[in-house]
Amino acid sequence: MNSSLTPLLRRREIVAYFFLAFAISWMIEIPIALSFQGIIDLRIPLAIHYLASIGPFMAALIVAIFAEGSQGVKRLFKGIVKWRVGGRYYLFAIGLPIILFAVAVVVSRIIQGAWPDLGLLAEVDYLPRLGIPLAMGLWLLTFGLAEETGWRGFLLPRLQANRTAMSASIFLGVFWAFWHLPAFFYRDTLLAMGIFLGFPMLLFTLLVTSVIFTWLYNSTQGSLLIVTLFHGLFDYFSVSSAGGPAAAIVMSVPVVIISILIFRIYGPEYLAPEEKVVV
Repeated sequence: MNSSLTPLLRRREIVAYFFLAFAISWMIEIPIALSFQGIIDLRIPLAIHYLASIGPFMAALIVAIFAEGSQGVKRLFKGIVKWRVGGRYYLFAIGLPIILFAVAVVVSRIIQGAWPDLGLLAEVDYLPRLGIPLAMGLWLLTFGLAEETGWRGFLLPRLQANRTAMSASIFLGVFWAFWHLPAFFYRDTLLAMGIFLGFPMLLFTLLVTSVIFTWLYNSTQGSLLIVTLFHGLFDYFSVSSAGGPAAAIVMSVPVVIISILIFRIYGPEYLAPEEKVVV
């Protein structure tokens, strides 16, 4: 896909996007962190943590409107309804998280001597028991669709215009990791690891995961639907206690291997069998 923006306009849009994505999300998360740490005398429900995912979405929408008007909005949302892609990508986006979760369950059984409670899939952090469909749907809509509309739908095509797909993925992955920083001061799993150990681990995980998302996005020529399915389902299964205490690690190791294979097979320019998507 040929680029349709001038380099100067593209750079301005990227800078504006980063500023707004961080500002909107951190305006929600920083007060949560300050409240949780007892720095401010204000009780803030941890459940509003899910609203932080709207930052990338709103940033992309605002910049698209101001930069290109209705055409920019149309371009942004086009990928959400792009469902006619190869069946193998649906199989990957939906099947891989389920398979890796099943492996994590088996590993938990071996380590602990008992099967984990799969009923925990009906629960999400900070909210009453929702049931599996709503719990999964919450992850797909928030840290799936809302995030990916910004990171891949808006940002990645602009980064790829004058970078290889690999360098664009790394660039995006670094900022994506820093976007998560406030969560280290209120989320129990991240607090347990600590920022000095947890952040490097998160950074590495998101860098290799970013390669897979770029492969999915470029291979389907811009299907946000496919990327959203993989992102939302992977997060949903990997953070659930239903997979046992080692689920996140068990599910992340194959991701590293897959990322390496993508790089070796397709090379850094496209990271996919199709040309990279650019704006």
